Amino acid sequence: MRKLVIGSRASKLALLQTELVVAQIKQTNPDVEVSIREIVTRGDSDKQTRLDRMPSVGVFVKELEEALLAGRIDLAVHSLKDMSTDIPQGLSLAAITKREDPRDVLVAKAGGLSEMAPGAKIGTGSLRRAVQLARYRPDLEVCSIRGNVDTRLGKVTSGEVDGVILAAAAMIRMGWANKISQYLPPEHFLPAAGQGALALEARIDDDEVAELMAFLNHLPTRQSVTAERAFLKGLGGGCRAAIAALGTVNGATLKLEGMVADAESKKVLSAREEGSATTAEEIGTRLAEKMLAMGASEFVTELKRE
Repeated sequence: MRKLVIGSRASKLALLQTELVVAQIKQTNPDVEVSIREIVTRGDSDKQTRLDRMPSVGVFVKELEEALLAGRIDLAVHSLKDMSTDIPQGLSLAAITKREDPRDVLVAKAGGLSEMAPGAKIGTGSLRRAVQLARYRPDLEVCSIRGNVDTRLGKVTSGEVDGVILAAAAMIRMGWANKISQYLPPEHFLPAAGQGALALEARIDDDEVAELMAFLNHLPTRQSVTAERAFLKGLGGGCRAAIAALGTVNGATLKLEGMVADAESKKVLSAREEGSATTAEEIGTRLAEKMLAMGASEFVTELKRE
């Protein structure tokens, strides 16, 4: 019987997401013995530094990838939006699961964003969300917050902020969809590349794990996020840049919407591309080139992987 060791961040949401994957593996492959190894990442241990101030991308991923390369785990489960567009040599994405709702949501004491009184405090740890919120409701106060989902929701309950913006996927997976005050429209709040999808990363030479994970790969999701990540890579952006993207597959067609914003001037550039879903990477690259030509290069900060 094959033994499979899966690495996960130690947060409640990360473990829940990993357990969802484990349950699917056991249902399809009951003879596989699966265990979870919790790994603390830099992003989890440093709870004070704002994400856009951390010196590298992949702060929730790097330690898991190191464990994979060292053979301490056989598979790592990531929120895809946390991953760098550059996969380390020796590793690959064995599968990308069917995407949960990719939208952002508001959790507030009462009402949606349009009902918020001027000056209301909205918490987020995302530069992308902060820029889009400032553009949508410039009269609201954006508060930078860190912490897991529980911690952020607690800031609303305690009255520290009037609302927080989170990923719909996180709230749904935690079983807290009933706490959502508003699903934020993508035309005003475009999500992060890969938001809502889980990535299963393995060693590139581990054919057994790749074969085992193949059933979890969801092609329309993979095509959508491939375009989004190609767009992100084409811009050279990392966690300090306010970049958003959402790919949607309808039949054989993939439509990709992208946004790049300057945090200082609040200038926002938006564009879209579409084409055959089989050319997802080309669509993403094309959209990046289009937006660079529009002037996005002025405010995209390129980050190098440490």
